[in-house]
Amino acid sequence: MEYLENLNEVLFNKERESNNELQAARKELIKGLLGIDGFVSGGTTIGIKRMGDLDEKPFRVACKKRYSADEADTKAAVLCSGWQEEIKQPSWQPYKTVDVDGVKREVIDQNDVKLRNLRIELGVDVYNVVTNALMEINEYNPSGRIVVPELWNFKHGRKAAMAEVIKYVFRQWKSDKDMTRAVI
Repeated sequence: MEYLENLNEVLFNKERESNNELQAARKELIKGLLGIDGFVSGGTTIGIKRMGDLDEKPFRVACKKRYSADEADTKAAVLCSGWQEEIKQPSWQPYKTVDVDGVKREVIDQNDVKLRNLRIELGVDVYNVVTNALMEINEYNPSGRIVVPELWNFKHGRKAAMAEVIKYVFRQWKSDKDMTRAVI
């Protein structure tokens, strides 16, 4: 029994060490990719997504329906920025806890006054963008409520695995290297 307990402890420590190393590598990849144009957007297959950051496009679409062409872009930027600030407020907790198959989960409270008014005033698309950002913030940084960069697979709409990020980066590097050789 003592042997099994020791083995369990060794394996647990090894797993923690491996996880710490993986997280450090993930942070370094994010830091490195943040400095490369084209990796921070949805314009690539693999890149950096800013979790909790609002997409301004639905705000622009909603504002074009309500304001003149001259005012729409400015009003959309102001509204998007205002809602980004609202999301950061720790005092605003538009969540409720529900039981899903015996597991407690936090979800958006559809009866939250601010969100209900947002849906009425600017429409479902803006509401969805704000609630998605709220859920991302709640998952990635609930205490700090700040936007967090994450390795992201834009093609599949999910967090990217380390292996696919590395494969993608090497493929891009090889492609750039081959293009440089062709020019020379």
